[in-house]
Amino acid sequence: MKIFSELPLGKEPLHTVGGKDLCDLFEISPAALADLKKRGIAVHLSHDTYDLTATTRAYVQHLRGMAAGWGTGDQAATLTTERARLAKEQADAQAIKNAKLRGELVEASEVERTWADALRQLRARVMAVPSRLRSELPDIDPQTIDAMDRALRATLTEAGNGN
Repeated sequence: MKIFSELPLGKEPLHTVGGKDLCDLFEISPAALADLKKRGIAVHLSHDTYDLTATTRAYVQHLRGMAAGWGTGDQAATLTTERARLAKEQADAQAIKNAKLRGELVEASEVERTWADALRQLRARVMAVPSRLRSELPDIDPQTIDAMDRALRATLTEAGNGN
């Protein structure tokens, strides 16, 4: 194996190696090296020359990611995003559970049922007003009671229709 080193003044040394030697070092095929080069893992400098230090670091990082189950760089980013999303969803679910236990949160169906019961009772009481007035004030004109009954029914109908 041939490794060439350039020692520029004031900079880190640059160690270069040929493609065949890099394949031998990493125990990979030339096709695998071409794939690493295409994905930016193998740092290609010029015709059949690779930066040994940068390529080795990138290849080790790539292997660590594969061993940890991260997959490729894109897959690792996606996996990290998905794990963060899952953690947020779990935290939100726990916060909802805790709020329910403290009585700060109730089911929407329970709220709807309670409001429906309250509004039915209110409607029944409003509809009973003309009858109550008829019995409490026997001298009142029947047309007045009928007009009041129609007005109350119209108002409840409008309120029920969202007007």
